[in-house]
Amino acid sequence: MTQKVFVAGVGMIPFVKPGANEPYPLMAAKAAQQALKDAGAPYYAIQQAYAGYVYGDSTAGQKAIYPLGMTGIPIFNVNNNCSTGSTALFLARQAISSGAAACVLALGFEQMNPGALGAVFPDRPSPFEDFDREAAALVGMPDLPLALRYFGGAGLSHMTKYGTPLESFAKVRAKASRHAARNPLALLRKELSVDDVMNAPMLWPGVLTRLMACPPTCGAAAAVLVSEDYARAHGMRTDVVIAAQAMTTDRQDTLQSHDMMNLVGYEMTRSAARQVYEQAGIAPEDLDVVELHDCFAQNELISYEALGLCPPGGAQKFIDSGDNTYGGKVVTNPSGGLLSKGHPLGATGLAQCYELTHQLRGSAEQRQVPGARIGLQHNLGLGGACVVTLYQAV
Repeated sequence: MTQKVFVAGVGMIPFVKPGANEPYPLMAAKAAQQALKDAGAPYYAIQQAYAGYVYGDSTAGQKAIYPLGMTGIPIFNVNNNCSTGSTALFLARQAISSGAAACVLALGFEQMNPGALGAVFPDRPSPFEDFDREAAALVGMPDLPLALRYFGGAGLSHMTKYGTPLESFAKVRAKASRHAARNPLALLRKELSVDDVMNAPMLWPGVLTRLMACPPTCGAAAAVLVSEDYARAHGMRTDVVIAAQAMTTDRQDTLQSHDMMNLVGYEMTRSAARQVYEQAGIAPEDLDVVELHDCFAQNELISYEALGLCPPGGAQKFIDSGDNTYGGKVVTNPSGGLLSKGHPLGATGLAQCYELTHQLRGSAEQRQVPGARIGLQHNLGLGGACVVTLYQAV
C-alpha cells in the first residue's frame, strides 16, 4: 500500500566558494540540524538516512551524520553525479511510500575544489567513455573541460535546430541573477545585465561565455520526510506533499540519436516529466514554480522544452515573453538556480527541495511566487540520471 509522503522539515546553509567553506561534516550537520528543527523532530526519531555526495570517500555519510547521533540506523551513501541530492530524496521518499520507514532524513553535501570538474580516478575506465566518443564526433573541442563541451554542445545543437541566438542564453543568465539578488543563501547575488553576460570572456566562441556556466560551490542541504500517519501522530507538518516523482536513466537513443541535447539528458528529462505529470494528473500549464537544473544557461533553455513548459523550439519566445519569471507563466529558479545560487553537486537536489518547500509554504520572503501551490523540481546528472519531483501545497 502506497503511503503519502510529506516534507516535514528542510534545512540549507549558504553556499560558498571553495576555500571559504567549513569541512563537509560541519556543513552537513548544520543543514541536517536545521531540517530536524524545522520538522520539530529529534534525531533519534530518524529511522533511515540517505547521504548524498560526489567528491568524498566511502562512508562520508556516516562521518557527516554521526555528530547528530549514533543510533545504529541504516545510513546509505549515495553518488549519482549532479543528481545525487535528488537521488537521496528519491530513495528517502521510496522508503516511506513503501512502508519500510516513516521518518527519514535525506542529506546532501559537497566540499569541492576550485576550477572545472575533472576525473578523480584516471587509472580506470571512465563512466563517460561512450559519451566522450559521441561528443568528440559531434562537436570536437577536446581542449574544453568535459561539462563545458557537453552543455555548450547541447546549446549549439539547439541553436542549429531552431536558430536560437546566443542572446537567449544570456537572458536566462541575467534572469538568474535578478532572482538570486533576493536570496540570502545564494553564492552570487550581483545583478547582471544581458550585455554583462554577452561581454564576458568567451569559453567557446559564439556558443558559451564564462557567465553562462555555474560556479564550483561548497554547501549542504537536507530534508526530513514523513508518512501521513507519523506526521499526525507526532504533530508534524503536512502542508507540502510529494505528489509524484520519477527517476530515469539513459536509453539507447542517448547515443544513437547523435544529438548533443540527448547526450546531456534531454530525453531523460522528457521521460521523467511525462511520468510525473501522469502520476499527478496535471499538465505543465498547472505549474506555478519550477526549480530546474541550470548548470549552464544552455541547459535551462533546453530544459524548458523537455519539461513541457513550452513546445520544442519555443524557448526563445518563452524567454522573450518573460514567461520564465515573475509575472509570467511559471517562475523558473526563483532561488537563482545553479547559475547564481551555486552548485555543490551532492547538495543541489536538496537545495531545490528546500526552495520549493518554502515557496509552497508561502515562506520564501522576497522571492515568494504569489499563490504558489504546485512546484516542480528537475535535477540532472551526466552519465546519467534524472530525477523529477512534483510538490503540492495541501
